[in-house]
Amino acid sequence: MRWLRFIVKRKILIGLMAVLAVMIGSYAVFELNKELLPDIKMDGAYVEIRAEDLPAIEMERTITSPLEQKLQGIDGLEDIHSTTTIGRTTFQITFEEGSGDDSFQEVESIVNASASKNQDINNTEALQYGTTQDYEFYMDVSGGDMDEMTNFVKDVLKPRLEELPEVREVDLGGTTEQQMNIEFNQEEIKNMGLDVLQVTDAIQQTNHAAALGQLNEDNDSPSLRWNTTLESIEDVENIKIPVQDEFIELKEIAEISLDQMDNSSFVWKNGSKDFVFAQVGRASDVTQIDMADAVREEIQNIREEGLVNDFDIHEVVAQADYVQNSIDGVTNNVLLGGIIAIVMLFLFLRNVRATFIVGISIPTSILLTFAAMWMFDYSINILTLIGLGLGIGMMVDSSIVILESIYRKKELGLPPLEAVIEGTKEVATAVIASMLTTIVVFLPIGLIGGEMGQFMIMLSAVVAITLISSVLVSFTLIPSLSEKFLKLQKRKRKKQDGILLNGYSDLISRIVKKKRYSAAVIGVFVFMFAGSLMFVQKIPMTIMPDMFNRYAELMVDLETGVTPDNKKEIVSSLNDTLSSIEDVESSYVLDNGSVFYTIINMTKDDEITRDQKEVNEEILRSLRELEDSHPIENVQDVMSGEAGAPVQVNIKGEDFEKLQTIADDFIKELEETDGVVGVTNSMERTSPELMIELNEEEIEEAGLSQTQIRQFMEQAFFMMPLGEMTIDKENIPLTAQWDEQINSASGLLDLDVSTGEGEESLSRFVQLTRIERPNEISHVNGERSLSVTADIEETDLGTINRDVQQIINDFDTPAGYSISAAGDLEQQQELIQEMLFVLGIAIFLVYLVMAVQFNHLIHPIIVMSVIPMTFVGAVLGLLITQRELSIMSGMGVIMLIGIVLNNAILLIDRTNQLRRQEYSVREALIEAGRNRIRPILMTTLTTAGGMLPLALASGTAGNYQAPMATVIISGLLFASLITLLLIPAVYRLFTAAGTGFGKWSRKKKQTEAAEENESAV
Repeated sequence: MRWLRFIVKRKILIGLMAVLAVMIGSYAVFELNKELLPDIKMDGAYVEIRAEDLPAIEMERTITSPLEQKLQGIDGLEDIHSTTTIGRTTFQITFEEGSGDDSFQEVESIVNASASKNQDINNTEALQYGTTQDYEFYMDVSGGDMDEMTNFVKDVLKPRLEELPEVREVDLGGTTEQQMNIEFNQEEIKNMGLDVLQVTDAIQQTNHAAALGQLNEDNDSPSLRWNTTLESIEDVENIKIPVQDEFIELKEIAEISLDQMDNSSFVWKNGSKDFVFAQVGRASDVTQIDMADAVREEIQNIREEGLVNDFDIHEVVAQADYVQNSIDGVTNNVLLGGIIAIVMLFLFLRNVRATFIVGISIPTSILLTFAAMWMFDYSINILTLIGLGLGIGMMVDSSIVILESIYRKKELGLPPLEAVIEGTKEVATAVIASMLTTIVVFLPIGLIGGEMGQFMIMLSAVVAITLISSVLVSFTLIPSLSEKFLKLQKRKRKKQDGILLNGYSDLISRIVKKKRYSAAVIGVFVFMFAGSLMFVQKIPMTIMPDMFNRYAELMVDLETGVTPDNKKEIVSSLNDTLSSIEDVESSYVLDNGSVFYTIINMTKDDEITRDQKEVNEEILRSLRELEDSHPIENVQDVMSGEAGAPVQVNIKGEDFEKLQTIADDFIKELEETDGVVGVTNSMERTSPELMIELNEEEIEEAGLSQTQIRQFMEQAFFMMPLGEMTIDKENIPLTAQWDEQINSASGLLDLDVSTGEGEESLSRFVQLTRIERPNEISHVNGERSLSVTADIEETDLGTINRDVQQIINDFDTPAGYSISAAGDLEQQQELIQEMLFVLGIAIFLVYLVMAVQFNHLIHPIIVMSVIPMTFVGAVLGLLITQRELSIMSGMGVIMLIGIVLNNAILLIDRTNQLRRQEYSVREALIEAGRNRIRPILMTTLTTAGGMLPLALASGTAGNYQAPMATVIISGLLFASLITLLLIPAVYRLFTAAGTGFGKWSRKKKQTEAAEENESAV
């Protein structure tokens, strides 16, 4: 190994390169962006279309279905789910992987084109799913007079914060807003022979400003501008309205007033609207932490200037805090894990210099990893920090193996340089093979689809970078320092083998002595593996673990047609319920039309008295109890609301009544399932609609037309925005309506219609018929679908998945109708299939690497025989700790394959070396076990010790880290101990089988040769 001699002899070069890596890594730590989750654009989109109060059935016919047909023609579109309600249609669109950006642009184009052609559409919104948020810092101004607080946020807070380079924009909600109302007197309008549209046109013409032209022959070519904009209530009252041969003032036929808008506030704090809500958006080139620091500093400056009087500013949510807490928590766990790994190493070697050498390799490898992350433009976020935390236990493995081998060679009396060369050479193949098998395990991770796949690729890449960095350090820094710096303690007497080593040697000697003993050992472990499979169903299951950060976001779905008074009552009940729950500190309710978006802050630090999972369950349970007494459809977690409820079943078919009947029968069976709560049906609520039936004979007899009747009825509900006017530099909306509103069917029918014969009641010409229309109509890829949704309580998604799937399988559906799982159930089933596929590919790639490395087809199988034992350990770990089997713990299982095989590779590689030195199979297995038991135990315990803080972690990222670390620790400890017994037994049997086959083959050839000789004679 010439390169190794070069490294050892060029210690100065290696030292300076290590210093350079540390310097670049240290610089990268400060340059890397810090965020909660990486900025990822997902292959999905959300579209919302509003059309006033258009009935759901009409929305479906005129807007939803035509738009669906156009969207389905987009290349790259995979699925489209639409939900149509009164005046509102939403589309949830999934694109083929990798086509999200291009396909979303086509979606935007089609939606905008459809909106421009359909006059019923008054607002559209299209968003591409991603991890970034428009606003990441929320606060409120409360405790004072609303007018004073409104002036403060508009004149001071908003402009001061928006001047900061870290802030993109500040959005305000709940400020006191005014509106100029014009209420027409119907009798006066009628007596003067005016048409209300004629009057509103005169108002709009008066409130006008425009450039009329330019005087090019005058100096400087001044432009000519017309400006008669309205600037006061007197200006509005004095507007001239033409009446026959004269003009009257607007105040003669209308009441004009400047009123406070009722709907200006959309947020409640602890049940009250007497505060202003502010949302701060971050500039694109700064981190969440930088923005939060800048905002807090500016607010402190505002306080010190004495601008905050008789009210106060409170922070609601700052994403930067969760980012910082996550970074601090994982960083502490990484540091603690590194210390534990070093302590474990010292306990084994009992050599300060050896421990120091490996201890240096840890920060060097970490900083080298940060340098690589900086080059790949990765950020410091939960995923990369978890990957680094997982890698810290493994990054010392290669250093330990090489150092232990050098240490053992020095114990045998070899000169320092030869000990370094021979020790490194002996384990080089095994170290490289171990690294490759661990890394190739992560290659199939990219096959996991969707955003989960993107998250896992980033995590896997960081682990791979960490391992590569550690191997580079172990082949450069470790040999350089080990030649002269590593010294052995002088022993007065020859070192004796310990009880553990002698006991293990005797046990292996017996196992490999006879084939039936080896077969018995294998049989015991096969029985253990089969038994562990029976416990899988006892493990809680979910897709992604919750992020417990003492903060919750809920969606409270309201019934259609809820009045402002109803909303006040609901918010009051929500506040009373939440304030009675222990550990709930404050709550904010954001009114989003038919949905209340609820933010709940919980007690933190020393004030915590209950686990957040317990608090979350009580919040959901208590709020769902309000559904019986208030117009609330459902209460669910925001995460489940975005990705589909935990339990969601789609029933497809054409006829509404048939769908409802099937849903009723299915719900009866679903409600009998333990753990299922909050069952709702998307069509179970309907809204009344009055259909207008025309009496055509009476209309013709009165000399009227159907168009005149329709226009008369439209004017009865007259309300028109007339633009804006400016008062004291503030834009004020200007609206017009009748002074008396029509609020009942009888009031509408009693209106008088002018005919050639005089005044006639509207009831002579029309009748109103009441019908029920569904409030919500769902489509799945253009086909009508009814959704049955539910939440879960005191159970896990895996258990519910099996129960619900059994109900679906046993349910008898009529022809033309189908029932299928959706939401989290569907996603979990897909993820399980993908993870199994990834697991299979990973196992094959591991086999491929080892087959090439060993140049043998059987030896990789011997090494891989330990894989089933990893599952036994992982199942036991999750079962004992009751941690959830999720995509994170599933990642841990896949990672285990690469980690656990490292020890088996060490053992097999050493066995093969001894076989080439003319050792018998039995002798080689015993000696290899004696040589490798110390590095195997050292790497196992340092890896497990390094990950122990992650397994015990709590807080924001703890629930993400703990399941994965638990799986790795339990699987690694169990499998490593089993490796020392199972691998020798399997190797013994495979060798015996090969020998037996060889003897049988040779005997057969000898028999055939003898027969040929006899024939020749």
